[in-house]
Amino acid sequence: ELKEEFTRILTANNPHAPQNIVRYSFKKGAYKPVGYVDQMAVHFSMNGNMIPKDSDEGRRQSIRSGSSAGRHNDFQIEKASVESSAVTSEEAEIKDEESTGDTKAAEEKETEEPGTTEAAETAEVEEPPPPKVKEQKLANQFNFIERASRTLNNPMRERACQSEPTPCKDFSDTVYQWKIYDAYMEELKEMEKSKEKEKPKAQVSKRQEEKKEKKKKKGRKLTSLEIQVSDDMNKISRAAKLMERMVNQNTFDDIAQDFKYFEDVSDEYRNQQGTLLPLWKFKYGKTKRLAVTAISWNPKYKDLFAAGYGSYDFMKQGEGMLVLYTMKNPSFPEYVFSSESGVMCLDFHNDHPNLMAVGFYDGTVAVYNLKKATSQPSYKSGAKTGKHTEPVWQVKWQKDDMDNNLNFFSVSSDGRIVSWTLVKNELVHTDVIKLSAKGTTMQGPEGLQLQTFGCGTSFDFHKKIDWLFLVGTEEGKIYKCSKCYSSQFLDVFEAHQMAVDSVSWNPYHLKVFISCSSDWTVKIWDHTIKTPMFVYDLKCAVGDVAWSPYSSTVFAAVTIDCKAHVFDLNINKYESLCNQLVVVRKKNKATHIQFNPVYPVVIVGDEHGHVTSLKLSPNLRKMPK
Repeated sequence: ELKEEFTRILTANNPHAPQNIVRYSFKKGAYKPVGYVDQMAVHFSMNGNMIPKDSDEGRRQSIRSGSSAGRHNDFQIEKASVESSAVTSEEAEIKDEESTGDTKAAEEKETEEPGTTEAAETAEVEEPPPPKVKEQKLANQFNFIERASRTLNNPMRERACQSEPTPCKDFSDTVYQWKIYDAYMEELKEMEKSKEKEKPKAQVSKRQEEKKEKKKKKGRKLTSLEIQVSDDMNKISRAAKLMERMVNQNTFDDIAQDFKYFEDVSDEYRNQQGTLLPLWKFKYGKTKRLAVTAISWNPKYKDLFAAGYGSYDFMKQGEGMLVLYTMKNPSFPEYVFSSESGVMCLDFHNDHPNLMAVGFYDGTVAVYNLKKATSQPSYKSGAKTGKHTEPVWQVKWQKDDMDNNLNFFSVSSDGRIVSWTLVKNELVHTDVIKLSAKGTTMQGPEGLQLQTFGCGTSFDFHKKIDWLFLVGTEEGKIYKCSKCYSSQFLDVFEAHQMAVDSVSWNPYHLKVFISCSSDWTVKIWDHTIKTPMFVYDLKCAVGDVAWSPYSSTVFAAVTIDCKAHVFDLNINKYESLCNQLVVVRKKNKATHIQFNPVYPVVIVGDEHGHVTSLKLSPNLRKMPK
């Protein structure tokens, strides 16, 4: 593809000009195609008017715009043609005296000044400067102000009239007007006071708080000039974004070439083994001390992905961030949202790629709309709307309900799986199921036995069966649940010895799912069988596992020792095809991994806030027969 040449010929023809115009020929009695089509394209035209210089308007304009020298020259040129308006009284006297021959007497009268005779001779030679023609000021007929219509400019009080030496004509009228105005204002104040007394104080305080909140949100109204400036800034920002992408493509040209064309030839001699080629590294300055807690690819724009930032250490909790990157611009994110609590999970909607569900460490869930130019979420749960009491570990969008309302599910450490429905401007919650830890009771006051609820850490919904889903817990169990039953589980798998970090259905095989845990193992299950089909010990705690979108037998996992493991069950059922260090930095852990839905690329997040993209070698992305 790189060696292929593309030739283009540039012509002066208008691409929008029609090429198939047909006209009727009376000579031949048939329709004939027109041979020549006008190719000229008019991009700008403006109608103007021309005024003769000899006219009155032309002279006025030349007097206004020209300099004093220019006006003098125009006056001398126009003197012959327009004698009635241009010739002054002094010039007429000079001409009359020249015709009679008494030039000396006239010069003595006009130029009679104290001085020598030489000054008188020079005065005869030099012509006196023409006097400036006074312009007639035309009355502006549209600047008519009627006294009764001037409501904004109130008349001055008695001081204005008293300051004048002569008495004002409208003094009595002005005083009378102000008396009426003062009486009206006093009555208005009394009416407002009576209304305030009737209202309860609680309502007044609530309304004041609401007004303050609205003012904070909305701010002051933008003027037309500010709106125009903001529109111009949007246009400039779009052009600057395109320029930034072009500069980055030139800067990282070698990486872009590897992403598009590089194929590791040494895979032929590796006995089915593969490698991961590092590409771009995405990082943002404000996320240095935050860990990557969630990553997800956009379903529509295949180069765009979102990364959630927070902390897995409950002793170091603080603010979180939600950042969206694109492979077209690895130097700076496309969108940045900050939050008061750490982001723990996120998910894009399949049909509406601009909607993103997010779960936070403080138990709240929110929905962000990327189309809106605001940093605040469009929907957010609160204490009154049934938010979780523990961190939300995963959220998943589901199909619309019976009323065509969007909805998503969330799982939390408080043991609740909650369905959230977007109704108008609020989130409506419904508890689907509560996880109960069987056999674990706690001693309460006065000998009461209190049942403890299980802590959900991950879940996933079946790709074809809408009501079927799996839930992983902190105790290491995996529950097979149904949306129809809120108090019973369909099945329980004794899966792991420690918390289940991730569980996921296979996108092609409807019975198979995969799970990983901090007990160093990755297990593949058939949901109709109680025991796992495959068990892989990765010799370190596993942070995340993901199925590939191009093959039902390929999956990848990351461990906290910063290694990525890629398996292909079709080639080797016992060992990984790739076991590679993807994060070299000390005191760091790999947290999440995701496959790109189209390109042979995986992204890996770590605890230092970096997201690394890697390209799969040919041995790791073989398509099944």
